Amino acid sequence: METQRDLSFERVIDFARDLIRIPSPSGGEGEVAARVVEELERLDFDEVWTDAVGNVFGLVRGTGDGPTVMLSSHLDTVDPGDPDAWEYGPYEGVIADGYLHGRGAMDIKGPLAIQTYAAAAFLDERPIGNLLVGHTVYEETAGWGMSHLLAEGEIRPDLVIIGEATNGDICIGHRGRAEVVVELRGIAGHASAPERARNPVELLDQLIPAIRALAERLPTDPRLGASTIVPTTVETTPTSKNVIPDRVRVYLDWRILPGTTPEEALELVHSTIEPRLDLPDGFGLEIRFATEHQRTYTGLEEDRRLFTYGFSIEPDHPVVLKAAEIVEEATGERPAVRPWTFATDGGQTCGRYGIPTIGYAPGEERFAHTSSERLELESAKRVYECYPKLIRGVQEVIG
Repeated sequence: METQRDLSFERVIDFARDLIRIPSPSGGEGEVAARVVEELERLDFDEVWTDAVGNVFGLVRGTGDGPTVMLSSHLDTVDPGDPDAWEYGPYEGVIADGYLHGRGAMDIKGPLAIQTYAAAAFLDERPIGNLLVGHTVYEETAGWGMSHLLAEGEIRPDLVIIGEATNGDICIGHRGRAEVVVELRGIAGHASAPERARNPVELLDQLIPAIRALAERLPTDPRLGASTIVPTTVETTPTSKNVIPDRVRVYLDWRILPGTTPEEALELVHSTIEPRLDLPDGFGLEIRFATEHQRTYTGLEEDRRLFTYGFSIEPDHPVVLKAAEIVEEATGERPAVRPWTFATDGGQTCGRYGIPTIGYAPGEERFAHTSSERLELESAKRVYECYPKLIRGVQEVIG
């Protein structure tokens, strides 16, 4: 006889398939957020709500004054690109060959479903402290959702478990990402009379070596690897081919290490590049973070700086040791304790706000943001079955 609250793995995957079938680009998460709210209410969470930017929350009240654990995935996904490049449609949620296929299958709607149902298991056997699911908006573009969640101060968990793909390992950090714009300025003119203009394109032969010099100054972390910076895009304005531009913008992708603030990062770029440029009269330079105008599905608008913090916690942190022990007991295999290669909302929770944060989820990182995105069902089931033990164990340790 079926219980009132069906927490079977089959139901988890049905929910994940529903989510995959709802496109949810950054800023367009409204429909998928409504579907998550519907599921949280159907599961009878103690409280269900959304905040001003559209993050979705579900609360399981604990039995006492134990620490609050937050399980967090995000609601947005990246663009699927050409649908014809997919073996199965990106929004079909097909199950084939032991995998769940589609955009968001492992990044991150499959893990979101797992975390949601794992938390629901505690509605019958209460945790010692509050258990919160907090699924965020705009994670894919600098983490507005998590930034808003923590900046408001109304929610401050004692521990966060991120649902980004770890393939069953315990992830303990990653590099951050900054997008920096170096803008060279001149005077525009007709290409037929270059003597009347000041062409900033001609300064690129100074700028590129200066960027290399900056890259050589960057540190290396023994766990996270090297901080890297590389030019990725060059833009000119005006864009007409018969006009000498007055602006050249070089965009730098910078993978930063934990502990670097935006102010320190920008100062390092200035102090390295400016002394290496010889700017004749009529030329100028500006260095800044790239920004993106973002609008939440709830209607808030803001120009957001493209800066994501890195974070790292020690492999011998009590939470990490306990998590690895629990996963090994549940699965029979010792999980690797390692960083992610990509950035997550953990950059906000731990890197910016100092909240202990780990990652645990199924899914292989190599499928993220590709047209072959998929989630292995066997590993997803193992993770789902382990999650309640993991939550209870780390909550006891952090307490």
